[in-house]
Amino acid sequence: MLAAFPYAEPVMGLAGGVMIGLASALMLLGAGRIAGVSGIVARATGLGAGDMALTSAWGFLTGLPLGALTIALVTDWRPASFAPWPLLVVAGLLVGFGTRLGSGCTSGHGVCGVSRLSQRSLVATAVFLAAGIATVSIMGRGQ
Repeated sequence: MLAAFPYAEPVMGLAGGVMIGLASALMLLGAGRIAGVSGIVARATGLGAGDMALTSAWGFLTGLPLGALTIALVTDWRPASFAPWPLLVVAGLLVGFGTRLGSGCTSGHGVCGVSRLSQRSLVATAVFLAAGIATVSIMGRGQ
């Protein structure tokens, strides 16, 4: 099975999944907030309502790239380069629009909502997965 994915690192994937789960559980238990990145971005930029303090939202958002930078500095990991920066910016804006349209992002629905058995999140996550599978089927297998 791993021969089909020569660069797969299942232990690293498992460790990352555990860290995401712990971080979202800590945020829910410690702050009473869902760790959905799109909602936090909306609150930080003033586009969304909520009781999360502005400094907490910006602290969370600042920690995301700082975490990646820390890992890059202490390991040999480097981010992948898939496309030119202008295309990535446009793609990011489209994803942002989609998360506002869908009332949340994959982290909010998939990690936090599914764990709370939210019906809306279960449906949204099923749609995310179906869209991803369809996209890979249509576009090919990354070849």
